[in-house]
Amino acid sequence: MDKIAVLIPCYNEEKTIEKVVKDARAALPDATIYVYNNNSTDATAEIAAKAGAVVRNEYMQGKGNVIRRMFREIDALVYVMVDGDDTYPMESAPEMVDLVLNHNSDMVVGDRLSSTYYKENKRPFHNFGNDLVRASINRLFGCNIRDVMTGFRAFSYEFVKTFPVLSKGFEIETEMTIHAVYNNMQIDNVIIDYRDRPSGSVSKLNTYADGFKVLKTIARLYRSYKPFGFFCIIALVLAAVSMGFFIPILREYWATHLVPRIPTLIVCCFVMLAAVQSIFAGIILSTLAIDKRRDFEMQLNMLQRHKENDYSKEEE
Repeated sequence: MDKIAVLIPCYNEEKTIEKVVKDARAALPDATIYVYNNNSTDATAEIAAKAGAVVRNEYMQGKGNVIRRMFREIDALVYVMVDGDDTYPMESAPEMVDLVLNHNSDMVVGDRLSSTYYKENKRPFHNFGNDLVRASINRLFGCNIRDVMTGFRAFSYEFVKTFPVLSKGFEIETEMTIHAVYNNMQIDNVIIDYRDRPSGSVSKLNTYADGFKVLKTIARLYRSYKPFGFFCIIALVLAAVSMGFFIPILREYWATHLVPRIPTLIVCCFVMLAAVQSIFAGIILSTLAIDKRRDFEMQLNMLQRHKENDYSKEEE
């Protein structure tokens, strides 16, 4: 088991990967640096190996698939994840590691949005997307996360080994954040300076396609983690539709004592029934979610003992 593992997912980052590896080594001299090559067609893997990184391959395309492989294969007391595009300064890494090792943090977020991101980032729709995702998660999950989409984070062993990676692409950061928030894990923020990609380095993030996937991920996880709230929203929409068509029928009945639109009345009744069913579905699924939380806490206790045993054996 490593004490500190630096995880760098890479796809065609030959222009920047050497500097990222060297910066990581300078900031965290005791760390093992892993570069996971995701089907790069340039010299990313060769340059990373020459710079001193442990290079491994993930052949399923997508950042989420790379993170899944990393978390599955590597055991460490603390993990530092950073992109290979040299947009994050590694000088902040020791502070992030200290929060995990000595202050019980489960996830430390490298907060770009509170510093230089809006000035450095040249893509205005990315700025809007970051704000939208942050506001959505904070509103739906009742938290105060400052930067959801950052690729610079530190994790505890317990977080990594309990995080079920379901996303395939760039929505992975959103999934990480919601997992930590929902399971009441300790989240800390470290404000970092952000710099835009150097000339010649191209972003792999598609603003619209990947942005839509992120929003879908938020909706999916809200349904899974907060089923009562999710199905209550559906129930409110269905009830509003039902009442919107029912009120004119009721007014007409009061005026004429006739119901000329019986098919519409029947549909209104079925829609209202669906609203009631949604509420009960939310109640049932919410109870199941509570049971999963209990199982998760037991899993955390087992992982804690497993980590302590493994690390003490290696020290001996």
